[in-house]
Amino acid sequence: MDDEEARNRLLDAAEELFYRHGIQAVGMDRIRTASGVPLKRLYRLYPAKESLVSAYLERRDRRWTASLRASVAGAAEPVPAVFDWLARWFCEPGFRGCAFLNAYGELGVAAPEVVRVHKAELHALLAELVPAGAPPALADQLLILVEGATTVAALSPGPEPARRAREVAELLLRQ
Repeated sequence: MDDEEARNRLLDAAEELFYRHGIQAVGMDRIRTASGVPLKRLYRLYPAKESLVSAYLERRDRRWTASLRASVAGAAEPVPAVFDWLARWFCEPGFRGCAFLNAYGELGVAAPEVVRVHKAELHALLAELVPAGAPPALADQLLILVEGATTVAALSPGPEPARRAREVAELLLRQ
């Protein structure tokens, strides 16, 4: 196994375990066991748990953001399309809310910078999607709707929180 394969196996294991059980509840030995990567190589690739957590969140950010962007690209109504994408995500098996908010909830200010970067990127994406001439606060309001729907769905998985948030977003767009 080369370093690339080892890195992918470690990140796959980290993502599954951290997202399901929480960052603090999962030790490096558990990651090693789940990935099948020897402990020496794990620590050579990720010298500290913090570096593995950052790498896991960075990879998740790239994949999550790319999926959302692809879903809304070319949509006749891009803002409602965001909430349609969320509704599908909320129904995925194993959905446990936002990995970035979960990480911040566990680690507080010690959470990796990628948590803040992810939220800033989401805000920027929403700002790109609002219609020309919309009030500047609309992107802020949409971010609150996305985050609120995601938090509610983490407690009660299913599409309904996204559908309700979409209704509110459509009201804001009509104003």
